[in-house]
Amino acid sequence: MSGLDPIAGSHEIASPDDMEELGRRIGRMLRPGDLVVLTGPLGAGKTTLTRGIGEGLHVRGPIQSPTFVLARTHPSLDGGAPLVHVDAYRLGSPAELDDLDIDYDGSVVVVEWGRGMVDGLRDVWWELEIEREWHGHGVDDACGTVAHEAELDADSPRRVVVTRHTASGH
Repeated sequence: MSGLDPIAGSHEIASPDDMEELGRRIGRMLRPGDLVVLTGPLGAGKTTLTRGIGEGLHVRGPIQSPTFVLARTHPSLDGGAPLVHVDAYRLGSPAELDDLDIDYDGSVVVVEWGRGMVDGLRDVWWELEIEREWHGHGVDDACGTVAHEAELDADSPRRVVVTRHTASGH
């Protein structure tokens, strides 16, 4: 087992503090060359989780969403791997992600909105899918369910599902 294999599966998260704590735990497990994809709706907690990962890796902050710069590199404060935090939301293809010229071998790379964008970049990567809930039910935009904005922004429970992916699909 390597990387995040020990925590693969589903995790119930009750608060933003719990999301950051999961991130710290994950950050302590990651090594140079590790690739993590964060998937989930707006406001699900992807950047909060990444902030915790940065703390676990002991990198320079602050960790903020890289939406407009596409990628931020946070150097290590203790000689470990830097964190490269990528927001692929505005990227149109995996080729555009490749154009960012990221050091995948020497860094821990976290890609928000990276589903379908990282296939083939590494032999193994982890996807963390964050499901936001409100009043105990998942938000289902695909079926037309619409919650009030205040409910979506509330400190509602999250579920984080950690899945290992391989280039061979096994």
